Amino acid sequence: MNDPDSGPESDPESGPAICSAKGCQAPAVHELRWNNPKLHTPDRRKVWLACDEHRESLSQFLAARNFLREVAPH
Repeated sequence: MNDPDSGPESDPESGPAICSAKGCQAPAVHELRWNNPKLHTPDRRKVWLACDEHRESLSQFLAARNFLREVAPH
């Protein structure tokens, strides 16, 4: 799994949106919006993308660190 401060983010210039889980090439269908409260202002949101299969595991990874703020459709 990627480090939460350097994880992949949505980049519309780089082609189709794919899941941020390591090694996954599935299309993204969810946005996991997060921030690290030690580094980011409260309104700042970084985004990891997730397929249906990895939504829960990526959400749990961020939530365990108190980084996850919301999950939304992509």
